[in-house]
Amino acid sequence: MNEKWTPREVVHRDYNNHPPAFAPGYKTSVLRSPRNALISLQNSLSEITGPVFSRDDLGPQDNDLILNYAKDGLPIGERIIVHGYVRDGFGRPMKNTLVEVWQANAGGRYRHKKDQYLAPVDPNFGGCGRVLTDENGYYVFRTIKPGPYPWRNQASDWRPSHIHFSLSGEAFAQRLITQMYFEGDPLIKQCPIVKTINNDDAIRTLIAELDTHAAVPLDCLAYRFDLVLRGSRATLFENRTQGAAR
Repeated sequence: MNEKWTPREVVHRDYNNHPPAFAPGYKTSVLRSPRNALISLQNSLSEITGPVFSRDDLGPQDNDLILNYAKDGLPIGERIIVHGYVRDGFGRPMKNTLVEVWQANAGGRYRHKKDQYLAPVDPNFGGCGRVLTDENGYYVFRTIKPGPYPWRNQASDWRPSHIHFSLSGEAFAQRLITQMYFEGDPLIKQCPIVKTINNDDAIRTLIAELDTHAAVPLDCLAYRFDLVLRGSRATLFENRTQGAAR
């Protein structure tokens, strides 16, 4: 018997569990934060349906950031593996979830025309990739560990090394975006963006732990980063809405 799929309404998160939209220490939030009270609108059909992803949509090297942009050599920097599980608040695996990642190179520079940091662009590193979780909600990708970089927030502010994550659910409005930091990085506690989070437990959900068991000898270290959607152990995400099923 075919299972009938019914679109589900997207519901708002509990704002009390997230950093404030207006955080003066994080300068760009001043212009990005809303000036008026939010208005709740009925979701349209386009917001609660699609997209649907399959492994045919991905290339063979989409989850290998070391090779997927290499042209005349390998990228420079520390080679690492990042892996983990995507689960819901009850511990159930989220299978066929599209995980997209993007990051700076080993010198702390993005391949973007507006990034003018003095670190050089690596000609063999694109800095983006994607992977679908398997039946157990597991994902894995290879990359170069990104470097920290200065940014024009305050005169001496630096962003810690981080990788951006985007997770796509069963509807366009279910896209979740967050950042992964690295265990032991002293810049994490100094970062003005991280400081907007007033919950140490929430900050810990954003920090990947060194996982020597998954490392490849004489090749690369590994970091474990599990993502939990909803529930008391939920990973902190940047966006403000999320699907009911997640």
